[in-house]
Amino acid sequence: MSIIKKYSICFSIIFLFSLSPLKAEDLKEIGKYKDWQTMVLVEPSGTVCFAQSSPVLQAPKSNKRDSKLFVTFRPNEKIVDEISASPGYEFNKKNSVTATSGKNKIKFDIIQQGFAWIADNKIEKKMVKLMKKGSRIMITGYNQKGSQTIDHYSLLGFTKAYNAAKKACS
Repeated sequence: MSIIKKYSICFSIIFLFSLSPLKAEDLKEIGKYKDWQTMVLVEPSGTVCFAQSSPVLQAPKSNKRDSKLFVTFRPNEKIVDEISASPGYEFNKKNSVTATSGKNKIKFDIIQQGFAWIADNKIEKKMVKLMKKGSRIMITGYNQKGSQTIDHYSLLGFTKAYNAAKKACS
């Protein structure tokens, strides 16, 4: 499957979460683990499992946004450890989107329709390892006007939420 098609499908699923009222049997929370939760979406095309979190701190403080960080599993498409971030606005494609945890910095390769993704699964696996070890990760992006935003995500509960999502889709 082409990478663009892969991300278009991911965007479609996440877009549906935010706009359309899903039936209770379609989307289920299967666990809440401190600052992370695990969700399962059952669709005719297959099951999608993901761990998600909202920022514990956003900068600038005056700009409240519905930001999310996801790690997704789609077994029917053989997709594991797919990392995506949504800042609650459309990213400025002239600037990079990065994740920083401690001294580690990872660049998101694809910016499309209000989401950023990492194209290389090896880098996604590296980021998952960082998230399991760390206590916080910051996602830095830029809006259409070029203003920087930084979303600080707590990693408390990440490992349990990640493991629950992985297990639910195995």
